Amino acid sequence: MSDSNTTNFINPSTFILLGIPGLEGAHVWVSIPFCTMYIIAILGNFSILFIVKKEPSLHVPMYYFLCMLAITDLVVYTSTLPKMLAIFWFNSREIDFSACLTQMYFIHSFLVMESGILVAMALDRYVAICHPLRHFTILTNPLVAKIGLAVVLRGCIVVLPYPLLARQWPYCRTNIIPQPYCAHIAVVNLACADTRVSSYYGLFVQFFLIGLDGILIGVSYTQILSAIFILPTKDARLKTFGTCGSHLFVILAFYIPGLIISLMNRFAQNVPLYFHVLIANVYLLMPPMLNPIMYGLRTKENRDRLLRLFTHKRA
Repeated sequence: MSDSNTTNFINPSTFILLGIPGLEGAHVWVSIPFCTMYIIAILGNFSILFIVKKEPSLHVPMYYFLCMLAITDLVVYTSTLPKMLAIFWFNSREIDFSACLTQMYFIHSFLVMESGILVAMALDRYVAICHPLRHFTILTNPLVAKIGLAVVLRGCIVVLPYPLLARQWPYCRTNIIPQPYCAHIAVVNLACADTRVSSYYGLFVQFFLIGLDGILIGVSYTQILSAIFILPTKDARLKTFGTCGSHLFVILAFYIPGLIISLMNRFAQNVPLYFHVLIANVYLLMPPMLNPIMYGLRTKENRDRLLRLFTHKRA
């Protein structure tokens, strides 16, 4: 290891991303599922955007929110996977200090946006099931646009202190990040100063904002389930609940890995570092791959429309 990585310095020009510590010899094999997830996520999310754009009948709130989710997932993947694969395939571990902070900002801001979009989708399901006759008069296109703008602005503004605070800290211990991307806490932990402001603010975003989103989703689904259980027939209850099944799966895929990571960081200190890193990568990369499958392409009407569009093109 070069001396530049261990001697004192202030604000290094580059950071070194280790990839997955402890599994360096298996990076090529690890890259196979990562690359597969990347391809599936790109194809799936672009397919959803293509279907919604081409089908006027899908220009409704649920699919507008689904398009927002697809764009968010594409940004998360694009800001992380290319560099990760470069580490796994070409051992290209260096990343510029400013580029690292930029990557950090994009990752965390779009994760906050994704959480907000899931809340908006829960709101859409609540209105559609609990107030079906007023669905399109409540969730009008201008209101959907305002919700989308609020979600984007919240993600951009709330996460802005992450790189601003991280840039001001002196980094005099090491510039080695034991991860394949620049996560907020991984960068802050390298600083040789009192970084409690960054740590506390990160906890605020994680537990207050994301936690508040989870509570709002829980309240929405409490009302939804109450409305479903009073339906007169079992078939009606199953059919109505089926419209929420994919959304519930997407919610669980987003929030449960984050909860597992938080618990592991506090109560599983003896777990190998590579396992912590792998779980963190699952939290970051699995939902963008599953979202188009579970919420979009799994729906029969979406599959039929996609098949009809491509069949029409060939004809």
